[in-house]
Amino acid sequence: MPLPPSAAPDPIARFRDALARAAAASPHDATAAALATADARGAPSVRMVLVKSADARGFAFFTNRESRKARDLAANPRAALCFHWPALEEQVRVEGAVTPLPDAEADAYFRSRPRESRVGAWASRQSAPLGDRAELEAAVREVEARFPGDEIPRPPFWGGYLVAPERIEFWRSGPGRLHHRTVYVRRGDGWEVGALQP
Repeated sequence: MPLPPSAAPDPIARFRDALARAAAASPHDATAAALATADARGAPSVRMVLVKSADARGFAFFTNRESRKARDLAANPRAALCFHWPALEEQVRVEGAVTPLPDAEADAYFRSRPRESRVGAWASRQSAPLGDRAELEAAVREVEARFPGDEIPRPPFWGGYLVAPERIEFWRSGPGRLHHRTVYVRRGDGWEVGALQP
């Protein structure tokens, strides 16, 4: 299959264009992606995250660093992301190594979050067992009492991660399930691009 005309040399620019089209077509959580990780034994797990930036460095997301995903990444620092935009009939898959983002970037993003989200970040022991909802609500009240104003510092157990892409695949629906697939593979400082069978 010949390369489609949209096979631009820069997959990050192509992704950002697709994301803009997805946000225009269906603005609710266009940045949501399935994040797949695996623990030290290779046991996989997947969940949705919001990707907050995509640039030449990679794809950034933020989370509790004591969560299952963070424990997986500490043991096995590789991950895959999958963006699916039904309104466009397109998806993008990203695979690569994962590293923690600098604290300064985590601080800046944390400050931009709504107050209730910052409170929730302190109150939730993400992925830990929960006895009942009252336990969590009590933790929220305790955090609100501790930080009565708008200045709520970033918890030391909360931060960001960067997926540095080594492989990015763009998929677009085609008639008769003859879909269009273009893959970019990192080669040194550049990208090798090619088409895949549907």
